[in-house]
Amino acid sequence: MFLGLATTGASAQQAASDPADEAEARSIVEKADQVRFPAEGFQVDVNIATTKPDEEPELRKFRVLSKGNENTVVMVTEPASERGQIILMKSRDLWVFMPEVSQPVRISLSQRLTGQVANGDLARANFSGDYNPRIVRNETINGENYAVLELTAVDRSVTYQKVRYWVNTKNFWPFKAEFYSLSNRLLKKASYEDFKPMAGATRPTRMVMEDALRSGEISVLEYGDMKLRDLPDRVFTKEYLKKL
Repeated sequence: MFLGLATTGASAQQAASDPADEAEARSIVEKADQVRFPAEGFQVDVNIATTKPDEEPELRKFRVLSKGNENTVVMVTEPASERGQIILMKSRDLWVFMPEVSQPVRISLSQRLTGQVANGDLARANFSGDYNPRIVRNETINGENYAVLELTAVDRSVTYQKVRYWVNTKNFWPFKAEFYSLSNRLLKKASYEDFKPMAGATRPTRMVMEDALRSGEISVLEYGDMKLRDLPDRVFTKEYLKKL
């Protein structure tokens, strides 16, 4: 059961279908998307450190090129043994290119990339395009007002089937999220942290993802050196990736 979402009764059902409420929910999600990442072409380096109980931390590094939420290239930069592996996203279609394999391999957005991070967490951060949102309540946290939204996947190809999402109503900064399976099982939790100026706006430079099923398994994503780039469409083609 999606905790806290079935307690509102008939009046909430009516409110959920109100076009004005639907428009407000979508506006909040769109503005939060724009806080997290630029709408135009950009490049960012992402370091992902994964820790598990009684194991040495694992560090992986990626360079991401993205344009307009529908086109992304994710390049592995570390470890050196995996350098040359590239993920290409076109809309919700994903392929991985590996130097030792002649043909690209089709993969899914929900497939695990490393630690708690799915392919879609890095390749596609388009909540407004992938989910139908509705506001389920408001919460005050540390004196700030947050809209709590339920995001329902537009189809089964997206990274998660349901997301509960907290967004600051003053500045539209994302605060935290919970990610659920099709059966409403809580899979993982995320928090958006360490907001700093990057690529023309104040954005979260750190995202902490925690496994909800296995205690102590955490992946920390650090975003750095983000810059706006003019990325022509040809960059996001299978043919071009052979040049990278």
